[in-house]
Amino acid sequence: MAPSRIVTQGRSWHFMSEKPNGKRRWLNLQAASTAIITKFLILLFGAVALRTVSDEPIAPENSFFASWGRWDAAHYLQIAQNGYTGVGDDRYLIVFFPLYPTLIAIFQVFFRNFWLSAFLVSAFATVALALVFRELVNLDYSEKTAQFAVLFLFIFPTSYFLHIPYTESLFLALTVGSFLSARKKMWFAAGALGAAACLTRINGLILIPALAFEILEDYRQTRRFEREWLFLLMIPAGFGVYLILNYLVTGDPFMYMAYQSEHWYRYLRFPWEGIWDAARRINKPIPTEAMMTGVQEVLFVGIGLVATVAGWRHLRNSYRVWMAANWLLFVSTSFVSSVPRYTLTLFPLFIMMALSARKSWALRVLYIVWSVLFLGLFTTQFVRGWWAF
Repeated sequence: MAPSRIVTQGRSWHFMSEKPNGKRRWLNLQAASTAIITKFLILLFGAVALRTVSDEPIAPENSFFASWGRWDAAHYLQIAQNGYTGVGDDRYLIVFFPLYPTLIAIFQVFFRNFWLSAFLVSAFATVALALVFRELVNLDYSEKTAQFAVLFLFIFPTSYFLHIPYTESLFLALTVGSFLSARKKMWFAAGALGAAACLTRINGLILIPALAFEILEDYRQTRRFEREWLFLLMIPAGFGVYLILNYLVTGDPFMYMAYQSEHWYRYLRFPWEGIWDAARRINKPIPTEAMMTGVQEVLFVGIGLVATVAGWRHLRNSYRVWMAANWLLFVSTSFVSSVPRYTLTLFPLFIMMALSARKSWALRVLYIVWSVLFLGLFTTQFVRGWWAF
């Protein structure tokens, strides 16, 4: 058997053995297969659902790519094709971070199609996410728990965003990869991946306080300063690149904040104000709007809060910070919206689901049935062009 290594979980210590290469490859194949199979089924279901509910012949406006290219996806494709600008209505697109559209533009050089390139970027990211997430969970828990965590992530009701031209898969792959690298004391990789996460979404900045707790955990073990910890300074540097981009395009490094308020009507508020506004939308006269912008938003706000509070006892300090800070970011806004999609970034939630599902078959059935049913509902809403986060 290969040499053992020490793994920490909170303040406790336990030993886990390195897996033989053959077994490790098999586990990675299982994780990658979960991502690929769910991707195929979700995209296939979306195409079938659109044909069924629209009851119309195939046309450009309801083609495969167009049916998934809604809202933010269209903006990312536009940036990939035309870049950023400081004039006209397109100037507001500076609020979308640059790494994802840049990768689309790079892929387009080889594949000669922006839509195909966008799907391929997300495809590679989803496979990478499945691999690093399985590995991260397996540092602390059993292989079965890791497999369940990957499964629950990829069948979550809003997991279709992992497979289409949105940043969810790329951001999660970079974020989980950064956590995994820090856990393995690969500090340069943790910093580089964290910097890339900051070039993908603003909540990549939450990696700074979260991974600071991994440094503290490392210090508790060694009682000495490690210069490699300084590689984590790359994380805010990634956000600095985005500020420079704002300055070069608009002349103001913080213009994205002004545009968020001016055009997108998003600005900071106390959490209870935004949550109360979402709760009031439950009474909207149009049932679909009441359900999607009211009931589901409030439900997922609750899911995130319950998971954050419940996880405080069981999760590592870095995971606690990631959960709490992200949840506050979702709800401390003028207009609580897209929380069901943002909940995907709370990756420790899926670890907790896996742990509880292993202990209770009833919870296992509940998670799977609830996830699949609402995944189907939300996917159908999205492909038909109705709001689905």
